[in-house]
Amino acid sequence: MYQNGETDNSEQASLLSTKPSPDTLTKLVKRLRALATKLLPVEVDEASINDPTSRIITPSVISAFSDAAGDFGEALPYSLLCARASFMREAYLNPADFGENRGRAVACEVLARRIVHQSPSEKIKYLMSTRYRHRELDGDISEASSALEIAIDTHCTIFLSSTEAQSVVRALWNGELVQTLTDQDDIQYVSYHKSRRAGLWGHMDPSRISVPRYQNFLRIVIWFFFLAVYSQAVREPLDRLDPNHTVLDVWEIILYIMALAFSLEDIFYKLFKYATYRAFGFWNAVAFITDSLLLAACLLRIAGLCATGDHSNTLRLRSFQVLSFVAPFIWLANPRMIKLITIFDGYQYVGTMQICVARMLQESGIFFALLSVLGIGFLQGLYALDAADGSSEDPSVVVNVLVQGLLQSPNYDKFSDSPVGLTLYYLWNVTTVIILLNVLISLFSSAYADVVDDAEAEYMTFYAGKTVSMIRAPDSYVYPAPFNLVEVFFVAPFEIFALKHQSYAKLNRIVMGIIFFVPLTLIALFETSNMTKSWMIHWLRSDEDVDTDNPVVLDPVVEGPDADQGFEISKVPFDELVKRFPNTEQSMEATIVKEMKEIRARLEVLTTKVDRLHT
Repeated sequence: MYQNGETDNSEQASLLSTKPSPDTLTKLVKRLRALATKLLPVEVDEASINDPTSRIITPSVISAFSDAAGDFGEALPYSLLCARASFMREAYLNPADFGENRGRAVACEVLARRIVHQSPSEKIKYLMSTRYRHRELDGDISEASSALEIAIDTHCTIFLSSTEAQSVVRALWNGELVQTLTDQDDIQYVSYHKSRRAGLWGHMDPSRISVPRYQNFLRIVIWFFFLAVYSQAVREPLDRLDPNHTVLDVWEIILYIMALAFSLEDIFYKLFKYATYRAFGFWNAVAFITDSLLLAACLLRIAGLCATGDHSNTLRLRSFQVLSFVAPFIWLANPRMIKLITIFDGYQYVGTMQICVARMLQESGIFFALLSVLGIGFLQGLYALDAADGSSEDPSVVVNVLVQGLLQSPNYDKFSDSPVGLTLYYLWNVTTVIILLNVLISLFSSAYADVVDDAEAEYMTFYAGKTVSMIRAPDSYVYPAPFNLVEVFFVAPFEIFALKHQSYAKLNRIVMGIIFFVPLTLIALFETSNMTKSWMIHWLRSDEDVDTDNPVVLDPVVEGPDADQGFEISKVPFDELVKRFPNTEQSMEATIVKEMKEIRARLEVLTTKVDRLHT
C-alpha cells in the first residue's frame, strides 16, 4: 500500500458520502435479485443474455437497474456482482433450478459490465476499487471488498474481460494506479502522479517495490538465484567426498534460510494472516507441498547433525533424498516459476496454455479420488489372496505391482501361480486402463474445451487475478522473500512495541531503501528514461484511434492540387451515409418489433382517417 496524499479529495469525498452501510447494501442486493428474477422467470440461453444486441439486456433494462440503486449508484456494480454470487450459490445448492439461476447470474454480471461501460471515465476506478461490506447469510458482516476483487473471487470472466476492468488492471500492473489508505482505513486506488513529473531521486520510492510489475520481476530474479543455490546444495554429497562430515555446507545454509522465508510467505502469511478461502488455491497448495518438503529436508539434516553413529548417516541420507524429491516441484509446478509467464504477457497462447494445465490438474482430482477408492479395494483383495496360504509379502510389493499395471507395465508373472489372483489383476488392469484413464482423458478434454472456447476472457481473468493478488496483501510494506525475514525479526517487533505510526513508516522506508537500493535504482532509471519517446517505440506503436466526433474527420475537405481539379471526398455528408446503416445496437427481434410498432401506428392513423370519411 502507499501513503500518497495526492488524491482527489473532493471526488473521493463525494463518493464516500453516499457509501451505504452493510444493512443498506444488503437490501439493495435483495432488490436487484428480485429484479433479476422478474426479468428472467424462466430459463434462457446464456449466449442470448451476453449478446451485445441482446433482446433481454436492452437499454431500457439497464436504465431500470441503474434507477433501482437510488442514491447509491456507485455501489451498483458491486451489488450486482454480489447478487450474481448468490444466484450461483443457489444454482449449485438447487440443481433443479440450475439453469434459471445460472441465467440470472449471467444477467447480473452483464448488467454490471454495461453499467460500468456507461459510467464517466473519471469514475471507473472508483467504481472498481471502492470497498463495501454487506451482511452475510449467517448475519455476520462480510470483509471489505471491491467490485474488482469480488469479480476475481467469483471468476467473473464477462466482467473482467471488459475494457474498463482491463484498463484498471493494466494501470495497477504498471504502477500508474496505486493503493492508498483513507482516513477511514479503507483502500482506494489513486494515480501515481510522481511518475509524470519527478526526477530520478523522486522515483527512489521504496513503495514502488509493491508495484506488481516490479515485484514480479524481482521475485523471478530471486527464484532463479534460489534455483542456482538448490543446484549446488544437491551436489554437496558429491563435492564433499567424506560421507561422514558433520558440517553444513554454505549452499545448504543459504538454501534452508531461503526455504524458511518462502515458507513464512506461502504458509503462515497467506494461510493464517490472509485467513480466507483465497489462500487455498491450486498453486498455493503446490507451494505448500514444496515448502513442506524443503522444511522436512532441513529438519532431517539438523537431526542428522545432532545424532551420532549410523543413525546420523541415515538421517543425512534421508535429508538429501527428500531434497532431491522436491526438484520437480521447484522446476515445473511451483507458482514462482509460473510467474515467468508475465514476461510473455503479449502472447495470449502461452497464458491460455498455462490456464489449461491448471484446470486439467484440478479436474484430475476426480480421477485420483476414484482411483484411490478402487486401488484400496484391489490392494486388499490381492493382499488377502497372498496371505491365504499363511504367509505374505510386504504390502509395498503389492502396491508396486498395482502401480506398474496402472502405468501400463503389468507384471503378470507375479500372480501366475494363483488363477484367482491373476483374474483379479486382469480386472484391475482392464478397469484402470480402459475405464479410468479414458475418464481422465475426457476430463482433460472438457477442461481444455472450456478454456479455449473463451480463451480471451479466461486469460484476462487470470491476468486480473494475478495482478490484484500482488497488491492485495494486508501489509502496507511488501518485503518479498527472503527479505521478509528482515521484516519479521528486525522491523515487525517495533510495531508490536507500539512504535508510532509515522515513526514505523519512516523505519520501513529506511530499511526498504537500504535493502532494495539496487532494484529501486533500476526502477527509477526505467521510469525516468525517455525510452517511450524514441523513434522505434513510435514506429512500433499502432496509430491513434480515429476521433469519430470530429467534423474534420467525418467530412474532410480536399486541399492542394486535388481541390484545384474539383475533386471532393464529402460529396455525400457523413450523416447521410450513416442513415443507410442498420441499427447494430438492437437485435433482429427488437428491430422487427420496432418496425411492427411503426406499422401499427400508421395503421391506426389510416383507420382513423377512413372512419372519419365514412362518417
